[in-house]
Amino acid sequence: MRAHVTKKILSEALGLLERVIPSRSSNPLLTSLKVEASAEGLTLSGTNLEIDLSCFVPAEVQDPRPLVVPAHLFAQIVRNLAGELVELELAGHELAVRAGGSDFKLQIGDFEAYPPLSFPNHADVSLDAAELSRALGSVRYAASNEAFQAVFRGIKLEHRAESARVVASDGYRVALRDFPASGAGRSLIIPARSADELIRVLRDGEARFTYGEGMLSVTTERVRMNLKLLDGEFPDYERVIPKDIRLQVTLPATALKEAVGRVAVLADKNANNRVEFLVSEGKLRLAAEGDYGRAQDTLDVVQGGAEPAMSLAFNARHVLDALGPIEGEAELLFSGSTSPAIFRASGGGGYMAVMVTLRV
Repeated sequence: MRAHVTKKILSEALGLLERVIPSRSSNPLLTSLKVEASAEGLTLSGTNLEIDLSCFVPAEVQDPRPLVVPAHLFAQIVRNLAGELVELELAGHELAVRAGGSDFKLQIGDFEAYPPLSFPNHADVSLDAAELSRALGSVRYAASNEAFQAVFRGIKLEHRAESARVVASDGYRVALRDFPASGAGRSLIIPARSADELIRVLRDGEARFTYGEGMLSVTTERVRMNLKLLDGEFPDYERVIPKDIRLQVTLPATALKEAVGRVAVLADKNANNRVEFLVSEGKLRLAAEGDYGRAQDTLDVVQGGAEPAMSLAFNARHVLDALGPIEGEAELLFSGSTSPAIFRASGGGGYMAVMVTLRV
């Protein structure tokens, strides 16, 4: 087998696979990369037994033959090549990797012993890849990283009549985003770490979904991915979304992010990074106090609602996370000093964050 491929395209594909393929494993074959050649190019595949990933790389190929190589070592070699056109040549049990004046010889593995990877050829439903990636990226921060929290370690994807929704929660906050979608898809829970890799591979075009038993397959123009899904029932998050809004505040999201970041410098790290919000007479006063002193900042806001004033407290980190996906004006909706609060973009956009308040 001999192939000529652009270094940039090959490096991009290897970069995606490096994140999936483990650098160490009790099964050394899982640290390897499968390369299947055809007249059109190279298909690079790997797995960590939770995620299977396959990337197609256009290339000029002669005498196509499959092989297995150490994934991370191969990627490191390609990244460090001097030239921009990479030549791959398989001879015996060695793969030659050449570019510019560089020439590497890499031992190949046992192709027949590599775990079989299969990807479906049909799709049950299609979603806009860019919209899905944006939605998953908007809510990812709210998913739990704690192993004991079961389904909270995942992101729920719900299909509705004319839209889809992604939801994440760690029990203290909920983040959701609605986006346009069509088709009769299923509701499922994607592990947050798998969603991280899905966000990286989704670009433009369609993301075609194929449902399996406890498995989701996602296919785009350049990649195919199998994801193991989480079992269990996602909690009824809609019951924590407040309905009786007593006070509404609108202000530039960037200004609020910067002000919260400033006062949080002195927030007590052992008291949930507490920052107090006091809304009154068109002003939002932020205050934080810790072992080394106190800080406060005041912002002009557009205020509305039945309550003339309200005092609340939040975890500063949670506030900054919630504001992250919001551009332009932010809208803060309060139903009481001890009730959950809503942070969303003014004018809609489909994104919403719901956070519990700290005791005032």
